[in-house]
Amino acid sequence: MAVFMEKKMTTLMLFVCALICLVPTGAIASGMDPCQDSDLQISTAPTGKIVGGQSEYLVTIRNQCSCAVSGVVFYCQDGLSSTEPVDKNMIHIVDNKSMLCLVHNGWPIFKGSQVTFTYAWRTPLSFSMYDATTRC
Repeated sequence: MAVFMEKKMTTLMLFVCALICLVPTGAIASGMDPCQDSDLQISTAPTGKIVGGQSEYLVTIRNQCSCAVSGVVFYCQDGLSSTEPVDKNMIHIVDNKSMLCLVHNGWPIFKGSQVTFTYAWRTPLSFSMYDATTRC
């Protein structure tokens, strides 16, 4: 029971930290944010592998902005259903009610870099941009 509560508290702390990072400051607050939601490109492609009887998919999140972005939160419409473990350092649900997922533990995704993870499910899952903080 103590381990379960500790994991819950860790998840809650990460979520609170992510929310604090999302408070608008600097260029964002002044409306001069150089990044748009479309600068974080999300693509999903089948890998050709079958895991647990389901197709495996590779999700790639590319930062095309001229600045780093951190505290990236996606709306994970279908949750993170998978027949294989999903790398929780790359994406994990932080709010089951609204299905919000924190990407890359909230750490910066630098200009031109990408974050990837795989999952296996009967159909591709749906991910869309919810929020992020620009770090120039």
